[in-house]
Amino acid sequence: MAHEVVVVGSVNADLVVRVDRRPGPGETVLGSDLATLPGGKGANQAVAAGRLGGRVAILARTGDDGHGTLLRGALDAAGVDVSRLLVSEGPSGVALITVGPDSDNSIIVSPGANGRLTEHDVLAARDVIGAAKVVSLQLEIPQPTVVCAARAAADAGARVVLNLSPAVAVPSDLLALADPLVVNEHEAAFLLPGREASDEPETLATALLELGPKSVVITRGPDGALVGTPDGTASVPSPRVEPVDTTGAGDAFTAALCLRLARGDDLETAARFAARVGAAAVLGEGAQSSYPAEGDELPS
Repeated sequence: MAHEVVVVGSVNADLVVRVDRRPGPGETVLGSDLATLPGGKGANQAVAAGRLGGRVAILARTGDDGHGTLLRGALDAAGVDVSRLLVSEGPSGVALITVGPDSDNSIIVSPGANGRLTEHDVLAARDVIGAAKVVSLQLEIPQPTVVCAARAAADAGARVVLNLSPAVAVPSDLLALADPLVVNEHEAAFLLPGREASDEPETLATALLELGPKSVVITRGPDGALVGTPDGTASVPSPRVEPVDTTGAGDAFTAALCLRLARGDDLETAARFAARVGAAAVLGEGAQSSYPAEGDELPS
């Protein structure tokens, strides 16, 4: 049976430290014990969709190190098809994550093997990509690989969901394939010179649609999300929860959105479900370890 969602993206080991305050330049502060957790935007989205009961596959690369073994095991445990999880010599990707006193996080990513996922790898996996309902893409792998995957998916009739994270300039033909383009308010402002993240989300959504994507979703953290299509915009609320750790919450949102789109929901309905999954994801430590499973009660 074909996969509902295929993720083409990154897999990282998340090295997480909690601090009472962030250090200034040249300053040292003490933090918590180091936690090593499976992460990466691609792996997070694959695991989140898999835990929700989706038929999910991932195309990615790990290194031939202990982190790679950890990452493969986490994906497999979530029911993700890892037959296209490739192995490169050298280190796996690593994310250095500092979690502050308000449960916000700052992240530095060392790409490692993610930087060696190529267009050739995509073309070799065209059968899996082309059979998917939705192909989910992010930008922690080389951009030519992302563009190649988007074109392969679109050519086969799969729906392309592009999460513009981290925010970098991308070609207009890639934006034109996105349905939707998923961004937070800062990523939206990055794409729109002269705009600010504090601008009205409806204004941002309208301006983003003028760049060419078929639809957009602007995630707004505790304020939910805004969905934009050529027919107009709709605000989607988020359940009110007390966050423990926001790491990976956006990935949980995008994964749930992709899964519901694959199952035939319209964009607003899918985003409403995704907001509940994203809220659930901030209630526990880490990214993947906090994701809800199929059948779990979600915040409402």
